[in-house]
Amino acid sequence: MDIPSKYSSQSVESKWYDYWMKHNYFHSTPDEREPYTIVIPPPNVTGVLHMGHMLNNTIQDVLIRRARLLGKNACWVPGTDHASIATEAKVVAKLKAQGIDKNDLSRDEFLKHAWEWTDEYGGVILEQLKKLGCSCDWDRTKFTMDDDMSEAVIKVFVDLYNKGLIYRGFRMVNWDPEAKTTLSDEEVIHVEKQGLLYYLEYQVEGSDEKLTIATTRPETIFGDTAICINPDDERFSHLKGKKAIVPICGRVIPIIEDAYVDIEFGTGCLKVTPAHDENDKVLGDKHQLEVVDIFNDDATLNSFGMHYEGQDRFAVRKALAKELEDQGILVKTETHINKVGTSERTKAVIEPRLSDQWFLKMEDLAQPAIDAVLKTGDVKLFPKKFENTYRHWMENIRDWNISRQLLWGQQIPAYFYGDGKEDFVVAETEDEALKLAIAKTGNSNLTTQDLTQDTDALDTWFSSWLWPISVFDGIRNPENEEIKYYYPTNDLVTGPDILFFWVARMIIAGYEYKDERPFENVYLTGLVRDKQRRKMSKSLGNSPDALKLIEDYGADGVRVGLLLSSAAGNDLMFDEALCQQGRGFANKIWSAFYLTTLWEVQDMEQPDSSKIALEWYESKFQAALIEIEDHFSKYRLSDALMVIYKLIYDDFCGWMLEMVKPAYQQPIDSKTYKKVMSIFEENLKIVHPFMPFITEDIWQRIEERSSNEALIVAKWPESKPIQAHLITEFDFASEVISGIRNIRKQKNIAFKDAIGFSVVNNENVAPTFDEVIVKLGHLERFDYVNEPVEGALTYRVKSNEYFIPMEGSIDVDAEIKKLTDELNYTEGFLKSVQKKLSNERFVAGAPEQVVASEKKKEADALAKIETLKSSLASLK
Repeated sequence: MDIPSKYSSQSVESKWYDYWMKHNYFHSTPDEREPYTIVIPPPNVTGVLHMGHMLNNTIQDVLIRRARLLGKNACWVPGTDHASIATEAKVVAKLKAQGIDKNDLSRDEFLKHAWEWTDEYGGVILEQLKKLGCSCDWDRTKFTMDDDMSEAVIKVFVDLYNKGLIYRGFRMVNWDPEAKTTLSDEEVIHVEKQGLLYYLEYQVEGSDEKLTIATTRPETIFGDTAICINPDDERFSHLKGKKAIVPICGRVIPIIEDAYVDIEFGTGCLKVTPAHDENDKVLGDKHQLEVVDIFNDDATLNSFGMHYEGQDRFAVRKALAKELEDQGILVKTETHINKVGTSERTKAVIEPRLSDQWFLKMEDLAQPAIDAVLKTGDVKLFPKKFENTYRHWMENIRDWNISRQLLWGQQIPAYFYGDGKEDFVVAETEDEALKLAIAKTGNSNLTTQDLTQDTDALDTWFSSWLWPISVFDGIRNPENEEIKYYYPTNDLVTGPDILFFWVARMIIAGYEYKDERPFENVYLTGLVRDKQRRKMSKSLGNSPDALKLIEDYGADGVRVGLLLSSAAGNDLMFDEALCQQGRGFANKIWSAFYLTTLWEVQDMEQPDSSKIALEWYESKFQAALIEIEDHFSKYRLSDALMVIYKLIYDDFCGWMLEMVKPAYQQPIDSKTYKKVMSIFEENLKIVHPFMPFITEDIWQRIEERSSNEALIVAKWPESKPIQAHLITEFDFASEVISGIRNIRKQKNIAFKDAIGFSVVNNENVAPTFDEVIVKLGHLERFDYVNEPVEGALTYRVKSNEYFIPMEGSIDVDAEIKKLTDELNYTEGFLKSVQKKLSNERFVAGAPEQVVASEKKKEADALAKIETLKSSLASLK
């Protein structure tokens, strides 16, 4: 087999991904093995691969590939989310570019365009995940708008309605004027913004008196229906029962009293706008005030806005402020910072709006999910710190607004048969709805023509909260083989930003519909940030092209780069240099393999140095394996990778191969070679989950394999006894070897020149690695002596003293002068440090770490002086 000297990721990655796909390694069906199941957090069908996806899916692939190697029936279910708001916005934009207005289309016509768009652009991200090496069971790919998935959503809606948990209510909701739909509280992000506080004067009817009222939203005066004062506020007691006149529009409104008004806050008077503020709505209901809605669904003003009709709310605010100022009604303005609700999806400022919407009662549903995470530990969050966030959300949970004023999504299965608010039925199909309507009304003449289905769609999260169940058809067929085998799943990998949106709701659904947890462990990744700790975004231009990274560094290199910079739950400070490090690691592994292909193998006696080197590495490997498995158990994947990185880079490549490789143009014995390749294979197994492509390629090159012998389905290394003394003894021996190499480097002694070597073995070190020291130090002899050797350079490892005779190797006189100069400098340096440390004011006043640093300098100088004096004594 022709083996290139350099590793080329581009020629390898597509080859092995196609091979894995061809042999169906990713596919899972129920069998006698223990299942290991992950469901992918379904990315938006509109999405393309970004750094967050790369991190999240790399982690999932590491877990699933390791599970395969452990002999488990690994099943990773992929799919996409229909993302109602995002997808509908893209389709509307596409139609607009074609000169088509969404409002001119019927529901069916719009959905036809939406499906065409989804079929053309949807699923791109899943193809991109293949480039990363993701070993999903692609045969199981699901989409939250698939027929079976939608049927499950509708079935759940009807069930919860019949249980009295879903209801229709006229409530103040969060209105997104850009997407033109309601949002749940969790989809509203409160952003601190600086604005103005406007002080306006309202005329008291029938008098010259004026009331000053402060507001951040002067445009809402068109919806004012009362002024409220505190009944205990003596300043305004004379106004009880009187009325005021709203500026500009001239509406006469009552002055009401309520203890809700804080006497100490602002002017003590409050304008009440029940249609556009949640607290005002409560006051309005209590005092039976008129409700005046001044906004259209795009947040332009309607006819109540008078001459501002059709203008945007923020444009009106500016223009109205000038009009009020010109009329002497605007007394003053002050800068004011407040938190403004914005849409998580469109970033538009949210408008509180009264509307008929569908809600799901959450308090009782949430309790099993609270207990699972916070009491029984049936569901574990990694890192544990997120339990506090979870607790806060879940213990303050509100009813979930599940209806959206969108066309793209599952249409709410409520059917209206009359004009009354209660003239509706809820059913899975139109035929079932008709039966219920006839039974409810007693009118047997009703037909499906008399039924009108609710035009709203369900919140996207109302479909994805069923994801771990519905992907195995567990809602429609709760007793089917797959749901019994794969559910509950094992691990969920996702971001903490959707801990409530998605994770908590899946746990709620799991206990409601399967009476058990949907997953055992939740691994919460951090956000991907740049080196300056900024969140990656297109607007900042700091988000690298994910596919370009793969092209430049290879998928394996990018996977390693991501994981080296990611600790569980902490934000990832991404640096492209880490991908270079990942690529460098791949090249190191390849070079190690290439080296072994150059060896000539012969049947000959195995050197003692090779025998002990192999025994040492096996123990080192086993010790690393224990660490790796401990890190995996705690979801510290970056730490597991770092243990592997150091084991391969330092111990295997840096030491073991050096210890066993034959001399230049000499053969290697067959026993050592076979063991080296066996060890190499074990190395490949532990690296494979992190770097699947290069490991499979080398595995297949080591020897010809059948399809059932591929690395992807190999067996994870088994634990074996560790000879701990070998690890300890080699740690010492490696320092001895490093000492020899340092002296060779300092004295320019060529490695081809063998040198003498002696030791005073004060530490009683075992001679286990003497042959290795001889080989790696290129020693002509290794003598144990009782007294220091004259005319030799020396160094220490602990209390052991090592000597390298200098005859013929160096100019002794020049070396004595050099060492004397260095000794004089070091003694002078020591005096300056000791002078500083003898100064009581310095020691008492300097920071503790500064004093500690000076003391370390003193100790280092003393040790160096001792070594220099010893070396000089030997030379003289």
